[in-house]
Amino acid sequence: MTPASRGISATGSGGLRADAATVAAARPGGALPPTPRFDVVVVGGGIVGLATAYEVARSGRSVAVLEREPRLANHQTGNNSGVIHSGLYYAPGSFKARLAVAGCAETVAFCREHDLPHEITGKLVVATEPEELPRLAELSRRGDANGVPNRELDQAGMREHEPHVRGIAALYVPSTGITDYRAIAEKLGELVVKEGGEVHLGRAVRRIVRRAADVVARTEDGDLLGTQVVVCAGLRCDEVAKAAGADPDIRIIPFRGEYSGFGDRAAALVKGLIYPVPDPAFPFLGVHATRGIDGHVHAGPNAVLALAREGYSWGAIKPREFLETITYPGMLRIARRHWRYGFGEMHRSLSRKAMVTQIQRMLPEVQAADLHPAGAGVRAQAVKPDGTLVDDFLFVEQGRVDGSAGPPAVLHVLNAPSPAATAALPIGREIVARLGRP
Repeated sequence: MTPASRGISATGSGGLRADAATVAAARPGGALPPTPRFDVVVVGGGIVGLATAYEVARSGRSVAVLEREPRLANHQTGNNSGVIHSGLYYAPGSFKARLAVAGCAETVAFCREHDLPHEITGKLVVATEPEELPRLAELSRRGDANGVPNRELDQAGMREHEPHVRGIAALYVPSTGITDYRAIAEKLGELVVKEGGEVHLGRAVRRIVRRAADVVARTEDGDLLGTQVVVCAGLRCDEVAKAAGADPDIRIIPFRGEYSGFGDRAAALVKGLIYPVPDPAFPFLGVHATRGIDGHVHAGPNAVLALAREGYSWGAIKPREFLETITYPGMLRIARRHWRYGFGEMHRSLSRKAMVTQIQRMLPEVQAADLHPAGAGVRAQAVKPDGTLVDDFLFVEQGRVDGSAGPPAVLHVLNAPSPAATAALPIGREIVARLGRP
């Protein structure tokens, strides 16, 4: 899907744009056209925003999506490992547990319905040290509580699935799979338009103003009015919340996750998905090996503090943004508590030898010469002022400016990293349910 697609525009609806003076001169009396009005305006063209817009459009309401980038799914959605998560890891009763389990099945069904690339591969979660065994048992308990089928394996059992893996025990999770989330997001954009909605690319929202009867989304290319606004702005969600007059009480800290591709020799060692037992102190799943939907094998991601919100490499630096990150009280507390972990991640980023040492814990036959850079993503991690890394999805609502009761005027999605891509379709339903019927 390109900006020339029907209803998807880099400058406005239908791909046409005229400046205000030209339009006014062409209209009787020189009057400006009315400001476009919608039932719901969605800020953000990643998979969560598009799933929300699709759910709105299917309910019969008018909807417009505003995306600041020139294409959809440009950040977290389009730069991840492509894994369809089963819901194994997440605390029972949490948003992540409930929505990821539902999203796993719905993502597969959506791909089948629309002929999008996907495969159910299953995965191994491998314990390599005795101290990881209690955490592996806890993962199995969580999986059982969340309704995620899983099976404990000994060394012989794990090698039936992955002959080259090394470990002392593992969990096998058969429902995990792989897909192309950018393709899913683009299909959602097409479906929004098909249902009568609009998708505007290259249109950043600078301010959101609540009024008595509606909400104004201000962009450099003109305003849009919405009865309600949903903000799914990913790496910029806290900034947009402040631009709407909200106090998000979190800061988005960008963590870059870098991937190492495997050469042909090492790629032959991996059949599907091989994960470590994650460290419970962090919301990251650890460096894992994945055979992607394109057939290529990569390992990653690590978790390195990015030097800009969209800091996809060490050379991507925005001094003001970096200064804001490292002086944020929550970030300072994280640094004091976890500086060893942070330096370890930096070392693995800068040293191929250090990265391969991490991979060799599960795949001892992989060598440093087998690895090559394979891109990176940036995780939008919400952090509280006390240094707590927000682990669950986070929604914050703003009511009407006059304080009247009723559905929210603005709903902010303030923490939606992994497994949000897997969970996007049920997240969209959750958001629309919260919007209610004005």
